[in-house]
Amino acid sequence: MKEDFPVFLWKYQYFSKNQLTTTHHEQVNIFNPGIQNHDAGPDFSQAKIKIDGINWFGHVEVHVKSSHWKQHKHQTDPAYNRVILHVVWEDDMAVYRNDGSLIPTLELKNRVDFDLYRKYKYLTQNLETIPCNHVIGKVDAIIICSMLDKTVIGRLERKAGDIIRLIDNKLTWQEATYRLLAQNFGFKTNKEAFLRLSENLPLKLLLKHRNNIFQVEALLFGVAGFLNDPLKDEYFRRLKNEYQFLAHKYYLKGKELNKVEWKFLRMRPGNFPTIRIAQFAQFFHRNKNLFAVFKEVNSCQFLIDNLSVSQSAYWHNHYSFGKFCRSSIPGLGKESIYNIIINTVVPLKVAYGRIKEDRSQIDHAVRLLEKLPPETNKVTKLWKNLDVKIESAFDSQGLIELFDNFCLGNKCLNCNIGISIVKTT
Repeated sequence: MKEDFPVFLWKYQYFSKNQLTTTHHEQVNIFNPGIQNHDAGPDFSQAKIKIDGINWFGHVEVHVKSSHWKQHKHQTDPAYNRVILHVVWEDDMAVYRNDGSLIPTLELKNRVDFDLYRKYKYLTQNLETIPCNHVIGKVDAIIICSMLDKTVIGRLERKAGDIIRLIDNKLTWQEATYRLLAQNFGFKTNKEAFLRLSENLPLKLLLKHRNNIFQVEALLFGVAGFLNDPLKDEYFRRLKNEYQFLAHKYYLKGKELNKVEWKFLRMRPGNFPTIRIAQFAQFFHRNKNLFAVFKEVNSCQFLIDNLSVSQSAYWHNHYSFGKFCRSSIPGLGKESIYNIIINTVVPLKVAYGRIKEDRSQIDHAVRLLEKLPPETNKVTKLWKNLDVKIESAFDSQGLIELFDNFCLGNKCLNCNIGISIVKTT
């Protein structure tokens, strides 16, 4: 058993209160179980409980076994001096505060409906990819919607927090946008390499040369490490000469990535990092102020049109330097554009809204998710197979977050859906 079960029991008071006493036979009356604490310190604060005729106001700590108090070294931590009740599934030893006073203990294992415990075990111990897959069809749609609201907000806050940390580290909004956009142009497979490229190639150099697409490509492909091979390809040779000149001028030598950092295996030519770099170059060539484009525009269609970039002519029929492709390689596709809006534009708006206390930016970000079609990937397919409705990117983002942060760790008692299943007893 994990600690989440007795925490759940205490939070929702799902146990019998008939002749409720501590392990030392002191009568217990619970007026308020307290407010759950998700940070360091006791599990619940501001609890109001009468024990043996005396009213107490303070903290409640919850464990599977009483002995976990000592294992976690709470007896030496002053933060636990105000614990008024120790709630456990099983009492296996008496526990004391650091001043030596005995802490009243409430044992729950003989006060819980067996069916509730059985459902808890089913959810948290089965090996299904989505623990509730056999019973989620019985869960009210309102409960699922409320959980998606929770997970989407959590996902947006987490992503926005990453951007805010960049701003706190003295990056401008333009530079933070550049790094985030680069990372997302790498998508899942080459995101780390793209991020390193943006860290090694200063934004100001790209902006200085943005009117010349050839020089933008030379800078990007050069720092990416693609211009070191001895190839006879004419376009490659010209780019290499241009990069050598720019690298000497701007002291870029030594900042190049190793070509092996880029992944090509099991990818379609249109997704090759060479094609993505060429598309990234075109987006820079088209837009001077990256952040302003994303911050000030709230039209979903305008963002889609602006991100509908096509790589330069050479890359229409080459997937790598010197590698000719008979079929024409398309520009950035719709699904890729949606992905960039979801993972770049939306978090930027939320982060900016948080820092500037501008609620409209956050509202616009949420509306973008509601207007975009849902993502199609392994996770969303799992939910679709369970007949869970996925009508927009808002839904798919919420379900991805739900899967990653709740389902994978069997954290069902932190999930509204799991709680509703266990509580139906």
